[in-house]
Amino acid sequence: MKRDIAGIILAGGQSRRMGGGDKSLLPLGSGCVLDQVVSRFGRQTTPLALSANGDPARFSRFGLPVLADMVSGFAGPLAGILTGLEWAVGNTACKAIVTAAGDTPFLPLDLVERLAAATDQSPGSIAVACSAGKRHPTFALWPTDCRDALRHFLVDEDNRRVSAFIDRHGFVEVEFPILQSAGVDPFFNINDPNDLVSAERLLQSMKP
Repeated sequence: MKRDIAGIILAGGQSRRMGGGDKSLLPLGSGCVLDQVVSRFGRQTTPLALSANGDPARFSRFGLPVLADMVSGFAGPLAGILTGLEWAVGNTACKAIVTAAGDTPFLPLDLVERLAAATDQSPGSIAVACSAGKRHPTFALWPTDCRDALRHFLVDEDNRRVSAFIDRHGFVEVEFPILQSAGVDPFFNINDPNDLVSAERLLQSMKP
């Protein structure tokens, strides 16, 4: 477990394709989607926090800090990333955060370790996860030193594109393999009801 990198679960999406509400709290297995994410991500890093707007009480059973966006107007994942960076600086001794989407129940168990290792040869860079040739910009390691540039990009330039900021800052990409046991991309995310059905089927197939 990495104790010098904070983990931030981005759970603040508006979930339009699911009819609104919190995708991360939808039932999956014996719990909900977020149970799966916390189980897989929480064993990799500490401290861990949730990025989400609205009433934090709905996440109370997880016992994690819930961070509301510092930037108003549902500014997307970058707002959660910026808030996570500021929280890490103000409340921890961590020099970086790793973010993960709250609707991705099969995320890699070595996500933090491999992203951190990738920055050893490129200090100060963002390390972003990829799979099957596709970049997953919400799964990344962000050095806390990038927060001023990110605030300028998001607030002053009003640019909400995560990949655009990554490209500007400088980055390394880390390729993650398909989960061989289930033949599924580890960054499979739940966008609509059909995805939730698929996730339940995959979860059952992965049980010993």
